[in-house]
Amino acid sequence: MTTSDRRLVLLRHGETEWARLGRHTGVTDVDLTVRGVAQARAAGPLLAALGLRDPLVLTSPRRRAHLTADLAGLSGDRRWDALAEWNYGDYEGRTTPEIREQIPDWTVWTHPCPGGETHETVASRADMVLSTCEAALPDRDVVLVGHGHFSRALIARWIELPVTEGRRVVLSPAGHTVLSYEHGFRTIVTHNVTPEKGIE
Repeated sequence: MTTSDRRLVLLRHGETEWARLGRHTGVTDVDLTVRGVAQARAAGPLLAALGLRDPLVLTSPRRRAHLTADLAGLSGDRRWDALAEWNYGDYEGRTTPEIREQIPDWTVWTHPCPGGETHETVASRADMVLSTCEAALPDRDVVLVGHGHFSRALIARWIELPVTEGRRVVLSPAGHTVLSYEHGFRTIVTHNVTPEKGIE
């Protein structure tokens, strides 16, 4: 087996009402919408088509993540606090336009979240997650079911960029990204594959 056969898959949870409205959702446990449930179910065949090797499935502790895993047919999952979404602190539940009324040009990637996680803390957490996953990859593929911003931070760190460069990629509800290697270098194989077609 070559390193290019080793895959780390990131799956974002399906749509929630807060996500639909653009509200930053870190520690708040919100339910999937009806559309989010349909998205999670539709993600299942896309993941099954990957033919993953005895996948180790790890999910965020938030219900929207482990429910997405269940609906997508990812069995035997374990919940891992390290996969929780970025902690937005005082900005929990607020939208970017609302925050920009006080702080023009604010984004989670370029500005602090008072009372929440710093970029450095998120980067350290992402690096720990990736190191742990890499240790498992020689034996089995790994699927991480989590959230938008933290998954994007993981992608940035996988390709050895600062965590703030997560701003360069998007990950849609129930979208997945496959990370692997080529010639010993960490690579992005496919990105933001979504089950949108046919979902009402």
